[in-house]
Amino acid sequence: MGNQLNRLSITGRFYLLIPFIFLGIFSDGFAQHGVKQVSLVPADFCISSAEMKLYKMINDYRRRFDLPSIPLSRSLCFVASSHVKDLYFNKPDEAPCNFHSWSDKGPWKPFCYPKDENKKNSVWDKPKEFTSYKGKGYEIVYWENSSAIIDSIMTFWKSVDYFKTFLMNTGKWQGKTWNAIGIGIYENYACAWFGEVPDTEAAPSVYGLKAEVRPAETDRKEPAGAPVAGGVAKQPAPKTKGKSDSLSKSVLVKPERIDGLNTKVYVIVKSQIPLSEARHLLDGIKAKGFPDAKIIQFGNKIRISVYESISKTEAEAKLSEVKKVYKDAWLLKN
Repeated sequence: MGNQLNRLSITGRFYLLIPFIFLGIFSDGFAQHGVKQVSLVPADFCISSAEMKLYKMINDYRRRFDLPSIPLSRSLCFVASSHVKDLYFNKPDEAPCNFHSWSDKGPWKPFCYPKDENKKNSVWDKPKEFTSYKGKGYEIVYWENSSAIIDSIMTFWKSVDYFKTFLMNTGKWQGKTWNAIGIGIYENYACAWFGEVPDTEAAPSVYGLKAEVRPAETDRKEPAGAPVAGGVAKQPAPKTKGKSDSLSKSVLVKPERIDGLNTKVYVIVKSQIPLSEARHLLDGIKAKGFPDAKIIQFGNKIRISVYESISKTEAEAKLSEVKKVYKDAWLLKN
């Protein structure tokens, strides 16, 4: 149409004005009533056994407080799976963006959170962009330096008020009902997406199992002391064109601001040690030229940080310096 218009005379363009107006009217009408959304969730999409385990742990935790189980959502699981892979492969969370950000390497709009957040443009609309899910999705994220351990994920989420409000429908989410949840785990990332709108698609199967996993099955309580899967089961990612296979991160230390807008990177020199030992080592570490060294304690994980910054670049530069003294030093992002 554009090429044809360019070849028309001014008179010819005038005659096309009326149908062009009608075309605009019909276009507005379709936009207002909405076009049927095409879901990009592959027909064979499924979740890993580790993701299913984390889903059950969340519902088990809710049942302790007489809260209903949240139905597992195929759409939100795909969003969660896409996001953890996007974070792992494409690293869209570089400052000033944080863990809720998305790269430009997938079938979604790139988003730097919170910089791009406004009334007309919300990161919580991501499920609508590439699935058939009609409502908003709200995310909590987890990250650690090595492959994520499910026990650590739940321990962290339960111990930090910001994340606990999602699990328990308290604080900002009090009075709301979660009718859908999606879980994603990939390497050292994990995330959960919560939604108020029920998912119309059937719940996803677990990778390697033929039977479909339905939400009602999660209501069965497991015996106390039941073993918890400690590893992260990997699953084949849906093949997509581009840099990444497909498409969240959180923290291991308690954030200083629970609104999630500030991200810090810590240089860790000691980890997984008893508190008494950490206290004993602290003075010696300071004496070695790290006066800002401090103990970071979260749950049963105790670490010693010698430097912290909101700039990953600065922290990486500091890490190189610290490694001259502590060869096993590493970065912890919060």
